[in-house]
Amino acid sequence: MKPLLAREMVEATRLTRAGRLGEAVTLLQSMLRGTRASDGAEMNSAAKAMSLPAPVIELAADAASNPGISFGATPTPATAGLPGLFDRLDHNLTGLRRAPRRGRLVDTDIAPADGRYIAMSFSNEQGSRAYKLYIPSRHGDGPRPLIVMLHGCTQSADDFAAGTRMNFAAEAEGCFVVYPEQPAAANASRCWNWFKPSDQQRGHGEPALIAGITRQIMNDYGIDARRIYIAGLSAGGAAAAIMGETYPDLYAGVGVHSGLACGAARDLPSAFAAMNGHGPVRASPGGVHTRRRRALPTIVFHGDQDTTVHPRNGTQVIARANTGEHSDASVEREMVSSGRRYTRSIKRDAGGRSVLEQWEIHGAGHAWSGGSAAGSFTDPAGPDATQEILRFFLEHVNLER
Repeated sequence: MKPLLAREMVEATRLTRAGRLGEAVTLLQSMLRGTRASDGAEMNSAAKAMSLPAPVIELAADAASNPGISFGATPTPATAGLPGLFDRLDHNLTGLRRAPRRGRLVDTDIAPADGRYIAMSFSNEQGSRAYKLYIPSRHGDGPRPLIVMLHGCTQSADDFAAGTRMNFAAEAEGCFVVYPEQPAAANASRCWNWFKPSDQQRGHGEPALIAGITRQIMNDYGIDARRIYIAGLSAGGAAAAIMGETYPDLYAGVGVHSGLACGAARDLPSAFAAMNGHGPVRASPGGVHTRRRRALPTIVFHGDQDTTVHPRNGTQVIARANTGEHSDASVEREMVSSGRRYTRSIKRDAGGRSVLEQWEIHGAGHAWSGGSAAGSFTDPAGPDATQEILRFFLEHVNLER
């Protein structure tokens, strides 16, 4: 890295730590353009326009003193240079805190012994992605449902499977579960790129890859085409929301845990704003190619103490999924045995089925509610999001099939 750029990266780090995100973003953008924002005028203007509060921030301990600056994962050739640094800073600005884990994962953390858990891959004109597939022991009695699970930043398929224990819940219902994996070559922190217009469109980028994986499994294993569902955590939750809008003909339901609505951002500055609860979600966001013609059943979980993705985003996911065709609404306030309280808001269809559910978990942060300590970003004290998401999914079939 040239000395000038190294100094500016150190300055961007200092601004970030001080909570001056608008200035840090503008400085990084000027670096990418090959210019400098040395007089501070442009940076101050951006900061005032964004009006972002300071989030919880975690950077590498030696970032300010190391001229090379190491943000998270070691860059691959595809992410080396300034764009890679930009992506790595993007992850650290989210303030994700990894929950304490019990220790090294073992097979019994990830999947029940009765089923099969295998590694596979998919490729198309948009690229390739590895994935893990759970095959339940009971799958020979007709077409079975499929759950697509999208992990959060820094997570792997195994980590996400262990933390959510979705394979165990799926085994009891005879469901297949697939975990697409985001490689470091696509995002140095393995985040799904939910804030990029190129990854918000049907037939392009990550949506095309995730849909391709879904269809590959559907064809190879005789999946019930009317019972395919998708859910995710954080960046994976945002990606799941995008998939629900761009491929409503493929999925029968969407689960968004601690995520954001489709169209919440179009670039890094607007991503920061959205994560901090600023800026409305546009009804017809630029760059989003959507085919939604109906209200797709949607369930949302969000902690009301989430300092990484503001709880307002969960409300926006529901608002965007709500087409106004369902008016029967109810609110339940309950407490699980561990003491964690939650509020569950429900909209039902004419037949009494829940079509929109919003779970606000009181006192919870940025973590999978009711998850296992074997995985990262989990909150074992909360209500069991895995069981509730699976219950909600299996109440619905895809009416477009």
